[in-house]
Amino acid sequence: MKKIAIQGGYGAFHEIAAHQYFKDEEIEILPRNTFRDMVSTLKSQKSDFGIMAIENSLAGSILPNYSLIIDTGMHIVGEIYLRIKQNLVALKGVKLEDIKEVYSHPMAILQCQQFFDEHPQIRLIESIDTAISAMEISEKKLKDAGAISSQLAATKYGLDIVAESIETNKINYTRFLILSENGCKIPVEKISKASIHFSLAHKIGSLSKILSILSYYEINLAKIQSMPIIGRDWEYKFYVDVEINDYDMYIKSLEAIRPFTADLGILGEYSKGVSVFE
Repeated sequence: MKKIAIQGGYGAFHEIAAHQYFKDEEIEILPRNTFRDMVSTLKSQKSDFGIMAIENSLAGSILPNYSLIIDTGMHIVGEIYLRIKQNLVALKGVKLEDIKEVYSHPMAILQCQQFFDEHPQIRLIESIDTAISAMEISEKKLKDAGAISSQLAATKYGLDIVAESIETNKINYTRFLILSENGCKIPVEKISKASIHFSLAHKIGSLSKILSILSYYEINLAKIQSMPIIGRDWEYKFYVDVEINDYDMYIKSLEAIRPFTADLGILGEYSKGVSVFE
């Protein structure tokens, strides 16, 4: 049985992503309060893999997680795109007009902002996780409070769904990365995506040179994310996802950009993820 560490409680979208990615295998979920706790569980070898949300189609990137992956030397071994359906949940019998406060993770709140704009009487309170918020509503018997969570969390904690699918964008996907402490060998023929990182000084044309070289080798950029380097004014770390059609060309492109970068590293080579519903 594989042990999978997740950020959040039982019923979190991370748990759903884990079951979808490892759907043909028997797994044990290890809930952790924070992403750093989840990575620590991996590094201490108490779990085989970790699941980490990295970006949402509506709320954008979770920037601290890019740095956490790089700084801790985690290996990306896979990805999955999960269709996220957010629900307003509460104790059984509680109606929408009874709810004065709603608890949830900041990303979930962002995804549902339009709904709550239409209900300004509800106070939004940020928490560490969607599922943990649902659990606390249940355990504390909060009759005038609700949570934003998955249907799975509502079922696990015996809550009613007061309002279903309250996310602003109905095509709402979150990309989850599958992480490993030691990595795992994937056959070259199955590698269709890679995540790399490098540093660049704040000089005219420094990034355009890299992009031109990747274009020359016919490497498609799926994502590029910049982050300032703390303590080094106007220097940036770049996190780049590339799609791979020809592995040899991909390797040649890395060698070609190496002289123009600092700290070039590969965070993972893996199969491009599929989109699934919870």
